[in-house]
Amino acid sequence: MMNSPFIIHPLAFSLHPLAFIIKMSKNNISTSNSHKGEFTKDTHNQTGNLIKSASTTSSNNSVIVRLENISKIYGFGETEVRALSDVNLVVEQGEYCAIMGASGSGKSTAMNIIGCLDRPSEGHYYLDNLDVAQLDDTDLAHIRNLKIGFVFQQFHLLPQLSALENVMLPMVYAGIKVAERRDRAIVALKRVGLENRLNNKPNQLSGGQQQRVAIARAIVNRPVLLLADEPTGALDSRTTQEVLQIFRELNASGITIIMVTHEPDVARQTQRIVWFRDGEVIHSHLTPEEIGQEVAIS
Repeated sequence: MMNSPFIIHPLAFSLHPLAFIIKMSKNNISTSNSHKGEFTKDTHNQTGNLIKSASTTSSNNSVIVRLENISKIYGFGETEVRALSDVNLVVEQGEYCAIMGASGSGKSTAMNIIGCLDRPSEGHYYLDNLDVAQLDDTDLAHIRNLKIGFVFQQFHLLPQLSALENVMLPMVYAGIKVAERRDRAIVALKRVGLENRLNNKPNQLSGGQQQRVAIARAIVNRPVLLLADEPTGALDSRTTQEVLQIFRELNASGITIIMVTHEPDVARQTQRIVWFRDGEVIHSHLTPEEIGQEVAIS
């Protein structure tokens, strides 16, 4: 355990706007409700009704992601750069799609907007029937925590914590009771085949096992969307196939998945490929069989 009780961690920004300072006491994660902090309570009070209302409306709506005329503009005048230009995209509940494109195509910008990590300059973004395009940072952080699960190329596990504690962490900021946190974390780790590694710390796990912990952490809050950014980029070919099998199983259970990847072999294992070029969606429904031709001409 580190001497300092605080650590700044990249994943925390997807959990809560104030959660970039995480208290590194095991009691905070495993045994105490009181250390969630007043910011979690306040955020629930401010956005809870908004999210509940949208979720109720979306119960009869199969669309999870709807981008309407989304543009992202950096700079102005002669220095203006349009990273995205009038992008329209719909992803329905239960879909498993890949976003592809060359470097600078806009796929990373689109991922940041879909993940509520950035706002569009123009247009509307509906996540689970809630227009999130103009929400403030606090509301966006709360929505990220409850509605989106993130899996990154780098695993972003806290090294001082066990696999179980890492998976429990998002539930701290969601205000879930301690006993339920542990039960749900164990179930999530079982889903990725790590029921025998609950107490292992990241340095006691292989790269593939660390990514499985990251996947368990991403699904533990039961999000409406699993967003994966190059999730196999740091893995060897055998481990890549194991991780992709987990994604297929999660999708088969009903989880909506969007995966950003530059690897055609990875994209072919999804159901649908969305192709970006120069900030625009060139193809929104490429099949795995059609991807080879698009790669050749891009």
